[in-house]
Amino acid sequence: MFFRLKARAGYWLARRLFHWSWFVRQPRGWKWLEGQFARMANLGDVGAQSFYGHILTFRGVGLGAREEGVRLLRLAALAGDGKAAYQVGMISLAGTPSKAPDPAEAARFWGIAAKAGHPLAEIKLKELASRDSLK
Repeated sequence: MFFRLKARAGYWLARRLFHWSWFVRQPRGWKWLEGQFARMANLGDVGAQSFYGHILTFRGVGLGAREEGVRLLRLAALAGDGKAAYQVGMISLAGTPSKAPDPAEAARFWGIAAKAGHPLAEIKLKELASRDSLK
């Protein structure tokens, strides 16, 4: 109980400090922020999984960071996070170094994003359907 409360408080503070560029640029500051984001994501918080997954996928250093980011985004997407589902669809369509492009998986995740109300997911589903009908 106390551990979860401490993790939530640390995550709340880290999300606030994340917008202070001088703090993010400090190596010790960034390391602390990353620890708070990772802790909350590992506790199963969908918002933290989505947020930290986006950071690792698009700003992480190295293939391992990107793969972990995609894993966290996938977890958040399966839990119903629209933004994460949209990004997993984009990644699935583009492919990764360890996985070939998969339009069916992209459509699946865009469907989840559309149900969650993501504004671009429906457009991407229509584009994918029209692209498939041209083949």
